[in-house]
Amino acid sequence: MKILFSLISSITLFFALSSFAQEGPLWLRYPAISPDGQSILFNYKGDIYKVSSSGGTATPITISESYDYSAVWSHDGKQIAFASDRYGNFDVFSMPAAGGEARRLTFHSNNEVPSDFSRDNGNIIFSAVRQDLHTNVQFPSGVMEELYSVPVTSGRVNQIITSPAHDATYSPDGKKIIYHDRKGYENEWRKHHTSAVTRDIWVYSTETKEYTQLSSWEGENRSPVLAANGDDFYYLSEESGSFNVHKSALSNPGTTTQITKFQNHPVRFLTKSDDGTLCFSYHGELYTMSLSGQPEKVSISLGFDGRQTLEKTVNVNSEFTETSLSPNGKEFAYIFRGEIFVSSIEHGTTKRITNTPYQERSVSFSSDGKSLLYAGEVDNSWNVFKTSIIREDEGYFFLSTVLKQQSIIATAAEEFQPSFSPDGKEVAYLENRTTLKVINLESNKTRTILPANYNYSYSDGDMWYQWSPDSKWFLVTFGPKERMFWPEVGLIEASGTGTLRNLTQSGYEDYAPKWEMDGKMVVWASTREGNRSENGFTAEGDGDVFGMFFTQKAFDRFNLSKEDFELLKEQEEEEKKKEKEDNGEEVKKKKTNEYEKDKKAVEPLTFDWDNLTDRKRKLTVHTSQASDYMLSKEGDKLYYLTSFEGKNNLWVTDLRSKETKQFAEINGNNTSMELSKEGDFILVLSDGKPMKVDIKEGKVKPISTKGEMILKKGEERSYIFDHAWRQVREKFYVVDMQGVDWDYYKTAYEVFLPYINNSYDFTEMLSELLGELNASHTGSGYRHRPENGDQTSSLGVLYDYTHVGNGLKVAVVLKGGPLD
Repeated sequence: MKILFSLISSITLFFALSSFAQEGPLWLRYPAISPDGQSILFNYKGDIYKVSSSGGTATPITISESYDYSAVWSHDGKQIAFASDRYGNFDVFSMPAAGGEARRLTFHSNNEVPSDFSRDNGNIIFSAVRQDLHTNVQFPSGVMEELYSVPVTSGRVNQIITSPAHDATYSPDGKKIIYHDRKGYENEWRKHHTSAVTRDIWVYSTETKEYTQLSSWEGENRSPVLAANGDDFYYLSEESGSFNVHKSALSNPGTTTQITKFQNHPVRFLTKSDDGTLCFSYHGELYTMSLSGQPEKVSISLGFDGRQTLEKTVNVNSEFTETSLSPNGKEFAYIFRGEIFVSSIEHGTTKRITNTPYQERSVSFSSDGKSLLYAGEVDNSWNVFKTSIIREDEGYFFLSTVLKQQSIIATAAEEFQPSFSPDGKEVAYLENRTTLKVINLESNKTRTILPANYNYSYSDGDMWYQWSPDSKWFLVTFGPKERMFWPEVGLIEASGTGTLRNLTQSGYEDYAPKWEMDGKMVVWASTREGNRSENGFTAEGDGDVFGMFFTQKAFDRFNLSKEDFELLKEQEEEEKKKEKEDNGEEVKKKKTNEYEKDKKAVEPLTFDWDNLTDRKRKLTVHTSQASDYMLSKEGDKLYYLTSFEGKNNLWVTDLRSKETKQFAEINGNNTSMELSKEGDFILVLSDGKPMKVDIKEGKVKPISTKGEMILKKGEERSYIFDHAWRQVREKFYVVDMQGVDWDYYKTAYEVFLPYINNSYDFTEMLSELLGELNASHTGSGYRHRPENGDQTSSLGVLYDYTHVGNGLKVAVVLKGGPLD
């Protein structure tokens, strides 16, 4: 995410990484011992290596830019199969065990991972989510892969087991398949849990088609392998406290024996040779074990430097995570991989603002456009900073030459999500994620606006507040901890001495309030009148946009008919014209710097408190999942980003006529927007790409930026690891981390960072770390998105897997499908 080291440190790191890759490499995963017990295949840095079972120098079997893993041997030791994402997703490949060209065997766009060869070596079984039998009530879903078979020469895929089956292997006689199941979506690297979704060991008879559950312990049981006698089996279980090798038998599955006695870390990826030698991974290293002996570490060195990429130049033109529009509408700031950039909207000229060993976020402009405010995670703590243009003759960041950074506030507490007051005299921010505070820039004194007991933060960025135009009030969301998912919208004075007023009082989810019409009203989103399921809950994000008026005059103006409103505007224009004529003034444009603030003081807001909550109206005419919304400068139109069919587009509702239509085609999943100060265009960020939408005609123009940066992925991963560890420490739902020594595990896992060069291994390592907490919904993942990956068509038919003749036999044509 950042460039973390100086040039000297980078050179030192290069030689250190090369040394690590040569001797004693770590994070060795997915081992597979050969049938004769002489060789071990394993995964390291996205490639598959082979090494003698007694240790020594490992040689690569695959060398590619793809990620190759989960190798398995044929039973004659002549072939291997493995999974590779060479075509965008994981397919099954095979190749000679001695090395050679890999052959692709499966072609589905879902992931497929092999686990064994058939006993005659003619087929390879693999786990995947493809298509279930037409007679099954439940079809395969998500991570619950079922078992399939493909010929080693490639060809038609057949289904073997129609329920989730992982790490499946054949018995010596080929009449049984032993495997572990999967019952839910819990992260597979979670440890020490006992729940309804923990895995169990099963055996399937290929002759009788019967299933037998072998494990009964309520915790995790995985990766079974059958012994040569066809009765004994070895598997991994946490019954002994940490994942260790256990032994049981098909004839007496209720009796188990613990074989290994490792502690603190799990044993993973159990495999077995024909002579009974076991092989597995423990804490990033490989071990073998004879049935009568003790585990022995396999000493490994590598024959080359480990393919560590130190740096890469990347274009800064997409994948932005947030944007902020300048007051003059000529430039915008944005975050790319944790760094701040500013670009010209018209020409794309780009200036990099930060170049730090940490992440910046929550960037915004000051009201005069001369400063940028943001938060940075410095020295393991979030602090607030300001970067300003120094030279008077430089009006734009993207053309600036000299910038000055200042620390606004930096204490032992976490301070982030900053925002300038509109008058530029103060900065609001969140302390430790939930306390809203303000610092006066002249006196450096701070005050609390909303204490922490009004909110519960379950992820960074979930708190919301907004300054009023006169810098005297805040709109906030708040709610007691027992209702953390159903916040209310509140109004509170910026002095820190006022009383929090509940504006919504709905008991439903009310969120993201915004000042509109120069502070005369507030708009927000609410699930109050959203569509509901049978249990009474609304669909995620399914709601409406509401508005509330702070004065009776503003409310009366809003309720005027279209004809009466047009007449009123004509009268107001005539009054303004007459007033200028009486004062001898003439209409003219400013010739001063575009950033110069209007010298006219902002009028303090007024509130008619009586009947305030009655001056409320629902602004949207269709309930939807609106991701962002705002009023036009005149306040007569509501613009909102929402999805009625497919992806988000920009819609508009005339608030007087209620006419609603799609205003601009955006076609984005993650979208946000900001109206220019003059109200003439909207800056939209859609799936990380910026675009400009003309407010009159709805024309969309992509914004092209011309920046670049040197990316050092290894250093980015180091930062993310530290950030994730700290985030969990600060946010975990119990203070004692469920008794886990979180400091110990940080040290235990960060030693693997120099041996990881890809996102698959990195997220797996993070998940192993997070799995120590034994917490649900906790883990890390990586979604590989290739530009031209395979896409398997869904034709709306279910196939008959019992068909053995040529071609595919259709069992069912789904009604309403493409082939109906």
